[in-house]
Amino acid sequence: MNAIQAFLAVAAGVFSFAVPPPAEDTDEILVAQIEETLGGFQERYDFPGATAAIALPDGTVISVATGLADVEAGREMTAETRMLAASIGKTFVGVIVLALEYEGVLAQGDLLADHLGKRSWFANLPNAQTITLRHLLRHQSGLPDHPNMPEFQATFGASVAKGAPALTPEELLGFISGHEPLFKAGAGWAYSDTGYILLGLVIEETTGEVYYDVVQARLLDPLGLTGTIPSDGPDLADLAVGYTPSNNPFGLPERTADAEGRLAWDPAVEWAGGGFASTSRDLARWGHLLFGGKAMPTAYLSRLLDGVPVAPESPDVRYGAGTAIYARTPRGPVYGHGGWIPGYVSSLRHYADHGVTVAFQINSDVGLADDGSEVVAALEAALADLAIAAVQ
Repeated sequence: MNAIQAFLAVAAGVFSFAVPPPAEDTDEILVAQIEETLGGFQERYDFPGATAAIALPDGTVISVATGLADVEAGREMTAETRMLAASIGKTFVGVIVLALEYEGVLAQGDLLADHLGKRSWFANLPNAQTITLRHLLRHQSGLPDHPNMPEFQATFGASVAKGAPALTPEELLGFISGHEPLFKAGAGWAYSDTGYILLGLVIEETTGEVYYDVVQARLLDPLGLTGTIPSDGPDLADLAVGYTPSNNPFGLPERTADAEGRLAWDPAVEWAGGGFASTSRDLARWGHLLFGGKAMPTAYLSRLLDGVPVAPESPDVRYGAGTAIYARTPRGPVYGHGGWIPGYVSSLRHYADHGVTVAFQINSDVGLADDGSEVVAALEAALADLAIAAVQ
């Protein structure tokens, strides 16, 4: 299903699982329940492996793993195994922009031109003179999404075949240069990784620092997210091998890493569109802190959750500052983000009424990122019901 369809499926609460009430030793019971649920999904849908984590209201994080991190080598998946978290990294971008806004370095209402307008390529961007930072954060810029453009896919595939380094942010912007906008800035909604590439450049322009260094210093180090690292090259420590369909549009091999675990492509191409490898444990802890208002010492939560509808027919499904918002679901308000990148699928969800956060990662996108697949939404629902039952 596409981005809007996926949002709407979750908002509709179409998946529901009955969970027996936990016994006295909640943690032990919950561990067993997560293991059974995750293992059941892995067996039923035949993906190589997965990890899942639940953060409870007191900050306790329970994490489990199932299956294999490397099928050919027989390496087991563990709770410490990293996977590419893909677009969940947009939550880092969003909160960094809000931090800089609080400090008076920038404002969401700033025109993008005020920050990047002097760059040689800027004038050729669609809606160049009317896009604001707020538009970029909430996917209202009208910019195309370069990963879905045939020109990008062909160029990326050729670079993979050559073993070339990742395309730079400026090269990525070249794929939308001169194109017509999808709509006037602010007049619609369309998911755009390209917009987040621009936000990464704004962060570097306003701080004078490398984007990854900003995230490391402001978020990862202070919050102790030691399982999360920049996916800034093909050699990433403790990374599960990802598996992707043979007919993927990027020309990647089905096994996306060599025998030593080095990726066959350079994930640095994702940059501020996602850009991190993480564990489910870290993702759950990050979501618990982020949506609990504790990711930074400054106030940000109301601005983070100030969202816009992703579709006119579903005003309660919204997108804020790097955050998907499901205002009304059978489980109450839900905040989070999903992530897909060749070989990996990730999910982060915070259930605000219950104070629990759920994350999982799977080292395959075969049959999981298709338009008709319901696996991700079903697993989100199953784990959510376990988490909520544990605190009732």
